[in-house]
Amino acid sequence: MAELAWEKPRSTVSKPAAKRVKFIIVGAILMGAIGFLVLTGTASSARFFITVNEVAARPDLAGKTVKMTGAVIGSTIKFDPDTKSIYFTLANITDDNAEIEREGGLASALHLAVIDPNARHIDVVVPNQPMPDLLKDEAQAIVTGKVGSDGVFTADELLLKCPSKYASDLPNQASAQQQ
Repeated sequence: MAELAWEKPRSTVSKPAAKRVKFIIVGAILMGAIGFLVLTGTASSARFFITVNEVAARPDLAGKTVKMTGAVIGSTIKFDPDTKSIYFTLANITDDNAEIEREGGLASALHLAVIDPNARHIDVVVPNQPMPDLLKDEAQAIVTGKVGSDGVFTADELLLKCPSKYASDLPNQASAQQQ
């Protein structure tokens, strides 16, 4: 009688090589997903905030959440203790760092914006907030909220930067314009 010997057929790809191929495929998929998220995240928020001029010039922003900056006009600051609401007006300041430097720095740019009779203004209301100590004349305010149909900006978040207290200027703005 003939003896039959059975041998396991050999795979054309060794086990370590097959694991390496799977690792490379999974790694490529993860890197692609991370790249996609980075690109879409930076494209949608290319700038830290927009200016009062841009908000006033774009009626399509009404009802949409935006982050806006401006110079606080001190004579307009009011606080309603019953509703804990803050009311003030922002004057437009540029987001161009070179222009801010030409004007003598951030403190000077804020001062010039407040006293400029031709600067665009927007009224801001911040409901349910305590009165912050830094809310003063010529402070830089960065507000996040929505522009109403009446043109008043209702802020959910208020960040303040007082140039006399902090020496650094505006953060660098990305060159891309929101459209």
